[in-house]
Amino acid sequence: MTPIMSYAAKFAGAFYGPFRDAAGSTPSFGDRRSYQMDISNRREAMREMALDVEEGADALIIKPGLFCLDLVRDAREQFDLPLCVYNVSSEYAMIKAAGQMGWVNEKQLIDETLISFKRAGADLIITYHAREWAEAL
Repeated sequence: MTPIMSYAAKFAGAFYGPFRDAAGSTPSFGDRRSYQMDISNRREAMREMALDVEEGADALIIKPGLFCLDLVRDAREQFDLPLCVYNVSSEYAMIKAAGQMGWVNEKQLIDETLISFKRAGADLIITYHAREWAEAL
């Protein structure tokens, strides 16, 4: 059996810029709003996740993570499936840039960010901070 992770709660927007630049996948025209959700539409995200659960999803993913903690909490309360949060490239880049400029304690901000995902209800976290966080533990 192959487990299925639902990608129902993936929001369109500027959060994926650093990844798209690095991967050379920035759209040459238009955007991805035709298949990614409007960041303001919380109810649609919950409906889409519920539909995927009904269709047999084994886990749910919410992306971007940091700016959707309300949905992580809602999903944890509504669904009894593993819940994954994707800490996307812009979230990572903001913390790294602020740390490099000396504006924040980078290590502490990484800890607080990843802990906030767990506190909101995430079982799994996909993050660009994984290696450095694991090395610091």
